[in-house]
Amino acid sequence: MRAHDSAAPTEAEHPPAPSLLLRNVRVGSRGPLGNVLIADGRVEAITLDTLETLDISNTPDVPARSHDEVLDGGGRTLLPGLWDAHVHMVQWASARRRVDLSGARSARGAAATMAAAAADKGNSSTEDPLIGYGFRDGLWPDKPEPSLLEWRAYPERVVALVSNDLHTAWLNRAALHKIGYPNHPTGVLREHECFAGLAQLSKVPSEIMDRWVAEAVRAAAARGVTGFLDFESDDNLTDWRRRANSHTLQARVTGAVYPAYFDQAIEDGLRTGDVLAGTAGLVTVGPLKVFVDGSLNTRTALCHQPYPDQMPEGQEHGLLETGPLELERLMARAKRHGLQTAVHAIGDKANGIALDAFDKVGCAGRIEHAQLIDRGDVRRFARPGLVLGVQPAHATDDRDVADRHWAGRTDRAFAYADLLGAGASLEIGSDAPVSPLDPWQGIASAVARTGTDGRAPWHPEQRISVAAALAAASAGRRSIRVGEPADLVLCEEDPALLDHHELREMPIFGTLLAGRWTHRPA
Repeated sequence: MRAHDSAAPTEAEHPPAPSLLLRNVRVGSRGPLGNVLIADGRVEAITLDTLETLDISNTPDVPARSHDEVLDGGGRTLLPGLWDAHVHMVQWASARRRVDLSGARSARGAAATMAAAAADKGNSSTEDPLIGYGFRDGLWPDKPEPSLLEWRAYPERVVALVSNDLHTAWLNRAALHKIGYPNHPTGVLREHECFAGLAQLSKVPSEIMDRWVAEAVRAAAARGVTGFLDFESDDNLTDWRRRANSHTLQARVTGAVYPAYFDQAIEDGLRTGDVLAGTAGLVTVGPLKVFVDGSLNTRTALCHQPYPDQMPEGQEHGLLETGPLELERLMARAKRHGLQTAVHAIGDKANGIALDAFDKVGCAGRIEHAQLIDRGDVRRFARPGLVLGVQPAHATDDRDVADRHWAGRTDRAFAYADLLGAGASLEIGSDAPVSPLDPWQGIASAVARTGTDGRAPWHPEQRISVAAALAAASAGRRSIRVGEPADLVLCEEDPALLDHHELREMPIFGTLLAGRWTHRPA
């Protein structure tokens, strides 16, 4: 059982949802028209014009009784609710308020964008750090330097820029002084230095952050999201329990456990899939998160072949964060205490290390990203109980960086068709804020292998079908079935009939979580 499957609300924790009859809806992509009855938070009955389509011929007729709400769907398409399999919710909620650097093509260009933002009256408070987000420096012609972020008009302004992959931060001298690195030689922090420095600079009171998070979750619900797996590198379970007490959650949440909170989770007797008390049945315990390597854009993903750029001594092939023996030890300990493990692995060597550990420990769990894989490992990803958390939007966003730094190997980068063909289980996530928390972006990228810039598909042989992409973006749910939680999305169009540009802009009529509307038009 996957962690979020057990997250359905119980009557003791969640009052019964009102009954809802959806009439004249298309049940599933390319499915027949029919009626769907929702009661007590679950799908109670389905009647279809063509029962054979969904193989539910034993479904009883919709009971002839009054309902709290009856909605004519007008032929709109009803799908299982979308599940984002990899988000960093606090960072996503924060990034929504940061300076957009996605268009920066050089260090000087990024600095100019930040200078313009500093001059904007909306950013006039010099007491708060000015933070930009979203740069990709893997193809920049110049190098970031602290002096580029220092301006006479704002001599003491704390300025920090965060890379799109979250693994690099570029700081000015005021910011370096604030986090205790006054003599840092470059102002560019990577990996653990980056994570620690940004945690200091972006700290805000929990009540403010919880409001930002609630707003971000509502925005996700407006795109059909009914749940997500949160990999925020903090005490996720404590934070989400607090949020459930202060806000009405608009999605199910599975919270990852980081090593710093591993002992506490064991002491509390928490196991992957457990529902946290006091969260209306909406928050569950996720996997232990362990990093094997870094990232592509930062050139710290661990690969068999060296990077073409000059890298620090000992890091020519990337960065090994957790060695094989330590990884196996952590996974075995997690297994003994009922916790699955989610292993961050991006480079081909890192993925091999992760697969070896799963083989030796013999446990279920996840590999997050699996961006570059060895041809000889493809079938190994199909092992029972293993889920691959993948981010198709990265394939289109990072194609140029991959072509440069993984030259000659990109036929096995983001190789979703090969992995599905081998029998691997894929779940689509955004890795927000690395890409927006909008599953339709990942779905469209997986189907088309290209973005919005009109370029030809990148390795089109790795495209997957709309049906496969929808299932991967719905935590494996391929159809709507009687008895399951009524986590559903009502789309204005049938995804199977749209091109990838239209898929990205899929209009959502409404989203249901356990039979309650979390989004619907006024």
